[in-house]
Amino acid sequence: MKKILVTGGAGFIGSNFVHHILNESDFSVVNLDALTYAGSLANLDGVEKFGKRYEFVKGDICNANLVEQIFETHGITDVIHFAAESHVDNSIKNPAIFTKTNVVGTQLLLDAARKAWMSAPFVFKDGCEANRFHHISTDEVYGTLGETGLFSESTPYAPNSPYSASKAGSDFVVRAYHETFGLNAVITNCSNNYGPRQHGEKFIPTIIRSCLAGVKIPVYGDGKNIRDWLYVEDHCHGIRLAFLVGESGESYNIGGRNERTNLQIVSKICEILDSLRPRGGGRRYAELLSFVEDRAGHDRRYAIDASKIEERLGWRAQENFESGIVKTVEWYLRRAEN
Repeated sequence: MKKILVTGGAGFIGSNFVHHILNESDFSVVNLDALTYAGSLANLDGVEKFGKRYEFVKGDICNANLVEQIFETHGITDVIHFAAESHVDNSIKNPAIFTKTNVVGTQLLLDAARKAWMSAPFVFKDGCEANRFHHISTDEVYGTLGETGLFSESTPYAPNSPYSASKAGSDFVVRAYHETFGLNAVITNCSNNYGPRQHGEKFIPTIIRSCLAGVKIPVYGDGKNIRDWLYVEDHCHGIRLAFLVGESGESYNIGGRNERTNLQIVSKICEILDSLRPRGGGRRYAELLSFVEDRAGHDRRYAIDASKIEERLGWRAQENFESGIVKTVEWYLRRAEN
């Protein structure tokens, strides 16, 4: 029976995945999270119904002794590694913590897995032959696109922020452990996620929060930066497929094929809120739009070619942006009422 160490499982994507994998399998999960500002146990409400199949450990992936102890005491068979510093603005203000958590933390996890599962390079201990390390990464490692083109798995890495550079570094360390030691590892690189449980600092929750508070909606620069938006549950499905049947040593891009400018995102959310939660007095939420100074090194466009995971693993996004964003706004409205 698989016993998966999920790192960062109290954060946005990690917590959604914990719910997903517990509901969609009979695997057990040990959730390791430092509960920094980006993680919350409230994201894990309901997991208690899974009883002994779920356990939470508060701790830092950079604590090598703790990580090795978890492998030993829990009999960890697999790792799905979400834990990361992930906000670009914060990486500009404090790059060092991003390098420490995202690069060094990943290396320490890889080493713990190697020691627990392998007796020598390319030699697995008995019963550990199928154990897997799955690293969750981002499309930001590829840099920025022009008006056309898509990121594929063969796109050269060209990170432009301290955050994306640290994630690129972690990807390379995972690759190195596969090539040097034979560790069974896969990498998935996703486009911008949205959906329930996302931290309030991110773009879509910021729009919703600003609207509900009746304050200015901050939009960087001219608002024409483009992102490919992926509903978080679709991402979780893709992760599960790559984890279970992806080929060792391979990377898989997961994207929603939903390119939108930041201005289009603001307009759509304001339109939904005008319908679901009118401001009163005939005012529109779009009147709150406010342009602010652009982010340093702000990439212009991201877009993913998800053909590989679609063709090889049979993954398909179930939500388009129009359906997913309504579900997302409704979730935040329910939370605001509680």
